[in-house]
Amino acid sequence: MKKILLIILPLFLSGFLFSQKLTVRKLKPVPKFNYSEEFKKISDEIFLHGTAYSNLGELTKGIGARFSATPGYAAATEWAENKLKEAGAENVWKQEVKVPVWVRGKESLHIKTSSGDWKNIRMLSFGNSEGTKGKDLIADILLVNDIQELVNLTTAQVKDKIIFVNYVIDPTIINTTNSYLIAAKSKLLSASVIGKKGAKALIIRSLTTASDDVPHAKMIYYEPDDKVRIPAMTIGVKSADELEKLLKTQTVKAKINMAAESRGEAINYNVIGEIPGKKDNKIILVGAQLDSWDFAEGAHDDGAGVAQCIEVLRTYKALGYTNNHTLRVILYANSENGGRGRDTYENQSRKKDEKHIFALGTDAGGYSPRGFSLDMPPQRRKLIFEWKNYFLPYGIYDFEQTDAIQDIAPLKKLSIPLAELIVDTQRYFDYHHSEKDTFDKVSKRELLLGAVVMTQMVFMIDKNW
Repeated sequence: MKKILLIILPLFLSGFLFSQKLTVRKLKPVPKFNYSEEFKKISDEIFLHGTAYSNLGELTKGIGARFSATPGYAAATEWAENKLKEAGAENVWKQEVKVPVWVRGKESLHIKTSSGDWKNIRMLSFGNSEGTKGKDLIADILLVNDIQELVNLTTAQVKDKIIFVNYVIDPTIINTTNSYLIAAKSKLLSASVIGKKGAKALIIRSLTTASDDVPHAKMIYYEPDDKVRIPAMTIGVKSADELEKLLKTQTVKAKINMAAESRGEAINYNVIGEIPGKKDNKIILVGAQLDSWDFAEGAHDDGAGVAQCIEVLRTYKALGYTNNHTLRVILYANSENGGRGRDTYENQSRKKDEKHIFALGTDAGGYSPRGFSLDMPPQRRKLIFEWKNYFLPYGIYDFEQTDAIQDIAPLKKLSIPLAELIVDTQRYFDYHHSEKDTFDKVSKRELLLGAVVMTQMVFMIDKNW
């Protein structure tokens, strides 16, 4: 027994002493990362040295309209490649996208009463609309205010008429994006629905919160089984109000002449730039649309988003951050009249089996940011909710919304957590899809603040997911 004790005791004592030494040499816990300080660094860098506003000026004033399959879009593609390289992207490339070729051409709308002369009305053809082949289309106008009126109309009443839909977006809905989407998705605005009843053409009141007479564009969708694809156009609010008054008391004719036509497909490009991850190749995506309507600078929609996405990448490089995951910026082709760019990216990512852990979009203009719409599983939303207090000093409080996801929406098919920058949109639909969407309508400070909070969100995702 003594012998056993003599053998065991030294082993016990050595183990005890060894454990004591480990306790003495134990490292102190690493202090928690100071996110508030990093948020301030990001904010200071962008407000003092940010290039988003000057980049937006170059894109809108230097290039201007950049509609799909036009020289303007080709110029924007080259510009975007150069800007991503200047911002510090280590890999920059173009992704081929087949886009529809649609040409507006000359267009006009005139109206007259039985006792009057033809009066010109400002108008815009719907994107991708069929035209009148350059010939005058003349017919009586029939007023419709809501979907129930249209449902109640017989084919005999609609046949050979030009239907005027005077649908007013609901001013009582405070979130103007919601009011716009409710109106835009209405079957009342479908040329196919009206065409099936025998109508000759469709005129709609512009979907806008403005009270002027500037038309706001919209894209048209035709059903595959449409025997006839009728022309569709939009007019400004003042003209719509005046036309409604006339139609309540007398017959009004319209004369439409639209050269609009589709000319097959062409190749455009998504423009992509990234900083590879130092820990892994999982992707944090930041995206916006590069194209605009053919008549517009597209400053808020979505030049602002383009400039902000590039700024996120530039700021990461400027601050010397080491990103754990790959930070990728994508500038989408063909958002306005087809959405081919976003569908192509999703399809190619699926084929390559790329792993995205987060995607952030910005497509609501360069206004003051208010929050992030979060379309993701509850456990992921909960993680972001925990960061609220870091964002609050920058005016970010709204994390409750789950929709308004735009160009990144197809990525939901790949079960990728999605987010969209929420801004104050009270003025957005004054300019949306119109010739008024110009550089001078964008506040430099609001634009930069949007870039600040986007970069902060990307930073938090990169450090915590």
